[in-house]
Amino acid sequence: MAFARYFIFLLFIFSDVYAQSKDELYEYSLGSGDLINIYVYGEEDLTFDVRLGTEGVISYPFLGEILVSGKTVRELEKIISGGLNGDYLKHPRVNVSVIEYRKFFIDGEVNNPGGYPFEPGLTVQKAVAIAGGFTERASKSKIFLKQEHGRNNKVLLNHSLKPDDIITVEQSFF
Repeated sequence: MAFARYFIFLLFIFSDVYAQSKDELYEYSLGSGDLINIYVYGEEDLTFDVRLGTEGVISYPFLGEILVSGKTVRELEKIISGGLNGDYLKHPRVNVSVIEYRKFFIDGEVNNPGGYPFEPGLTVQKAVAIAGGFTERASKSKIFLKQEHGRNNKVLLNHSLKPDDIITVEQSFF
């Protein structure tokens, strides 16, 4: 009986985490550098992987050029299925997934500064870990984040990140 309650509790916890990451994925805006898979059920010729270039546009069979940059996965699915429906296919089932996210960048007082692939649920603390941890001189309270069209803002370790974010870890003086 206790095992069953424990199992139900774990199932509840993991389903909540899965729902959060799934929601985060659907809110993710595609952009230059993302590698995506477009899958149309039963149509091998319409299924392929594509990396988004600097223009954020893809060339798709029958539909021509589609502006993908700034769209969510769900929006792109609707655009492709809507374009294929009727003239080309009846009720196409389209699935778009991100195979590889574009990078975030971290510099300053970390052991391995550079660009790393973004992952849903990424925080500053996880980014520091991916970059090999803090150096001996790193200040854990002087961490700055520059987002796409913003300015440098001081952030905490639990701050959520987005692709193209630039994290700078300053030096500590003591």
